[in-house]
Amino acid sequence: MIITIDGPAGAGKSTVARALARRLGFRFLDTGAMYRAVALAGLRHGVVWDRPEQLAELAGKVSLEVVAERIFLDGEDVSEAIRSTEVTAVTRHAADHPQIREHLVALQRAAAGSDDVVTEGRDQGTVVFPQAPCKIFLTAGAEERARRRVRDLQSQGESATLEDVLAAQQRRDRQDTDRPVGRLVPAADAVEVCTDGMSLEEVVDRLESLVRAGSGGETA
Repeated sequence: MIITIDGPAGAGKSTVARALARRLGFRFLDTGAMYRAVALAGLRHGVVWDRPEQLAELAGKVSLEVVAERIFLDGEDVSEAIRSTEVTAVTRHAADHPQIREHLVALQRAAAGSDDVVTEGRDQGTVVFPQAPCKIFLTAGAEERARRRVRDLQSQGESATLEDVLAAQQRRDRQDTDRPVGRLVPAADAVEVCTDGMSLEEVVDRLESLVRAGSGGETA
């Protein structure tokens, strides 16, 4: 069974999807980490960002592997490295490239296989797994999402102000909704869940109830 969780940056998709997967005994697939890993590879190899063919060529050569809840780039665990503001700023170059998206979509489907998986991203319910029986679109208010991002950055030792993060988030929201491929939009049959004012446990409770209701009470 595939459960897709899509939504904008800062909505808490990764945290919620990881917690839901653990509760249900499913695997967790963080697809955004794959795009970030490609962007990190681009930074490390010094690609010229206004020459997208360079990043596309590199994406086809590097090794990306998802193991449990970690992402490996050419055998190196880069799960923390991909969360920096530097990587965030250039991830759109990977996410907006049709050839890279096609390549990573194939990897995502292969990674899921026939397992029970909770997968999160921007286009999981619309492009990658359109036949998934349970689709969720996770949202939160702009300022709430920005505050969460500030906390995440501070926990990583990076300084950030709410104003700067909010401005960057607004730019990213526009990019996500306007991109030519993998555009951020709820699937027609997705259930929208706003997490404002909810604890992580409350959100996971809500999503678990949706999953069980949609599967007749059975999840495996």
